[in-house]
Amino acid sequence: MCYKLSHTPWYKNSIRSQAWLRYKNANGADIYVGMNPLKQDASTRTKDDIETIRHLYIDLDHGGSDALEAIKNSDLVPQPNYVLNTSHEKFQVVWKVEGVALEEAEGLQHAMVREFGGDPAATDSTRVLRMPGFANKKYDQDFYVQAGMESTETYRLRDFKVPMESPDAPRHHHEETARSHRAPGTTLSQSEHDWAYAKRALARGDDPEEVIRRIADYRGDDKSDPGYYARHTVSKAQDDLQRKSVAVGEPSGEDPDPTQEQTQSP
Repeated sequence: MCYKLSHTPWYKNSIRSQAWLRYKNANGADIYVGMNPLKQDASTRTKDDIETIRHLYIDLDHGGSDALEAIKNSDLVPQPNYVLNTSHEKFQVVWKVEGVALEEAEGLQHAMVREFGGDPAATDSTRVLRMPGFANKKYDQDFYVQAGMESTETYRLRDFKVPMESPDAPRHHHEETARSHRAPGTTLSQSEHDWAYAKRALARGDDPEEVIRRIADYRGDDKSDPGYYARHTVSKAQDDLQRKSVAVGEPSGEDPDPTQEQTQSP
């Protein structure tokens, strides 16, 4: 359950609200905080009520430690400001930002889910995350949320290099069709982004079933059978990686496909 504090002076709210929240937490309530401030007169928590975007985030609910390590070592995103450990092997990663529009924020969060894995439902700008120091009440035994600070920077859109889907990019064309008809320099289709993500994830050793789950979750809203689509995408990516591996180790004598990247042995 979420509660909104009254507009009383901060010093009164600070003491009273902390005592009240700890009481609620001790008696079974989960405690969350909104990542983006609401307008002064807001009575609900919808996108229209968001005053400005202050944070970007990703909820790592599967493969937490590995996904967190991938984020910290990636050149596609800056170092997070905060990492919350919300339960065993589950993390919430937060970046402070300025000058980012709501649509850009949600697009980036979708892109980070696609790149690193995470909860595709936790990409809306109205999201609330857990409060450090309070207990996660979802499990039989309370897990107290811990937070670590990684950076004090405030980031802008240009600091995030993870590829976002263009609003004008086609979402329903098969990747081979899109590739054959695309002029040089134009935007990749979403299917091509999915296929490229599958290849990167498999190449770094991610479990194929986990990659399938991530893609199916991400494409659940616009595919009639996202599970089949995701499995087909990952299967094609595995075949492509296998062909390149064979081409490097055991030349087959076949002419290389000029539309594909070629890998050469050192």
